[in-house]
Amino acid sequence: MERNYYSATSTFVPSSELDWRTAFHEAGHAAAIHLGNQQKQLPPVFFEIHVKRPLNGYADFFAKVVDGNLIQNLPIAVVESFTDLADTQQHACQRAYEADVVNLLVGPLAEAKYVSIRDDEVFNINLINFNALHNYGGYSDLEKALNYLEHFIASEVQRDEKIQELLLQAFKFIDNRRHWKCILNLAHYILDSQQEIISCDEAISIFDRCLAANAPFRSNQYPFLFG
Repeated sequence: MERNYYSATSTFVPSSELDWRTAFHEAGHAAAIHLGNQQKQLPPVFFEIHVKRPLNGYADFFAKVVDGNLIQNLPIAVVESFTDLADTQQHACQRAYEADVVNLLVGPLAEAKYVSIRDDEVFNINLINFNALHNYGGYSDLEKALNYLEHFIASEVQRDEKIQELLLQAFKFIDNRRHWKCILNLAHYILDSQQEIISCDEAISIFDRCLAANAPFRSNQYPFLFG
């Protein structure tokens, strides 16, 4: 899960602003993978955040979430024979791929929410659709989400309905104030830490501290980000 940095239709974004957008994008993925799966009582899944930082003013800041997919932990035979599975097995597989799709969508949605708060604009589900997330580094995320749905749902009409359903779930996840605080805290950590790899345990510790304290750190320093 990683942000797309370049596209034929992308507008210029200053590097300092792109750093912020990237941090929120990847923090959104990580929060959804841990907190979202936990909320749905799905098994925990390993992930890491890989970060490349400018060295002596050269190159660009870059971050991506590595792993974190439930489907990749299922046997290939189970995934490929989805339609032949018993109802209970189909249900388990469906819960896994739907969670993966939501976790993919949360990344660009978190970036979109950061931009809307920064610009003092309204952010609600009526102003966001699937294709709009291309504007928030979501090309690869959306492509992967569509690949999931095309693999498991044959009907185009049903796929479109499922996309809208899962997009709403992703929106509700980041619209939750507690989840947004966790995303905010991890985004700051991604930017401030000098580590090249932020482990799963480190990210979870940040979430746990944030939820336990019920207040994000540096709140006076970045009040506009709370939405």
